[in-house]
Amino acid sequence: MTTMLGIRGLAKSFTGHTVLDHIDLDVAAGSTTAVVGSSGCGKTTLLRLVAGFETPDAGTVFISERQVASAERSVAPHRRSVGYVAQDGALFPHLTVGQNIAYGLSGGARSREVRNRVAELLETVALEPSFASRRPHQLSGGQQQRVALARALAREPVLMLLDEPFSALDTGLRASTRKAVARLLTDAGVTTLLVTHDQEEALSIADQIAVMRDGRFTQVGAPQDVYRRPNDRFTAEFLGDCISLPCTVTAGVAECALGRIPVQTSTGDGPAILALRPEQLVATVISDSSAHARNTEDESRDGIGTVIGTEFLGHDVLLTIDPTGDIAPIIVRQHSLDPPAIDAKVRIKVIGNGVALR
Repeated sequence: MTTMLGIRGLAKSFTGHTVLDHIDLDVAAGSTTAVVGSSGCGKTTLLRLVAGFETPDAGTVFISERQVASAERSVAPHRRSVGYVAQDGALFPHLTVGQNIAYGLSGGARSREVRNRVAELLETVALEPSFASRRPHQLSGGQQQRVALARALAREPVLMLLDEPFSALDTGLRASTRKAVARLLTDAGVTTLLVTHDQEEALSIADQIAVMRDGRFTQVGAPQDVYRRPNDRFTAEFLGDCISLPCTVTAGVAECALGRIPVQTSTGDGPAILALRPEQLVATVISDSSAHARNTEDESRDGIGTVIGTEFLGHDVLLTIDPTGDIAPIIVRQHSLDPPAIDAKVRIKVIGNGVALR
């Protein structure tokens, strides 16, 4: 597959503080890559370097196989064929929606060709043509982000850069807006680089995820791979809830408080940390007598514990369970129909494999 964006050895420092530390990244044409990480890890700086708003100290940026940035030479932002949507949309408040979208198009906002293009773009982002005469303050947050996207699409960029574009929206609007935007960009065949601190957002719309920590990528790959097979504990814990248990690995099997769990590991045998996702655990109520009758091979993989807390979330319930053994309570996420009650003794069964980490 053709690489639309290629980053090699990219580095950037501000006042002696390293923000990006010689990173590499490839984004395939027509795909969406999400860069996730906590505030201050370097995500936005990466986006600004790709857009041309900053110059790298080292490394190169290629767009459509054309070098657009290095420490010695930088192509101007408006010559990179890049669209940019900021966190707040950054619409011009003194211009109408139509004028905002037409900004930067040749021919002027009053020409018939430009008016037709504005109407087409409004339709693309699922807004009525009548929105062209409105002012930004007359729009909802989700509508403003769609207008910002339409403005960015107006110049037909080959690469779209999204900088926390949905973080200012409320929860329900954020989910619906990001789905709509992701669908629009996919339908338009636009390659997209998104930076966000929202793990759910990244997992739901990206073809590739790059987890960033202190200016470096800890792991880059397909969302399912990074979520299910993290390289390290930081990546495992950053991409959603994670259960971490001390264990001893022998021949691909981890011995821990939950029993014997098959693991994926490149660490070899010996002490390790077992990483599991809450949805991999299922808790079922048992009687005190059956808790001691764990003699079959299947049962040898299960753990025993006591429910000490429940949190109802509608479709799901979170159970806080105190396992036998000297380890901290763990969280189990499962269906909320008839869950175990507080103080119930439960058997904890693990579904699938865990990951052993050092």
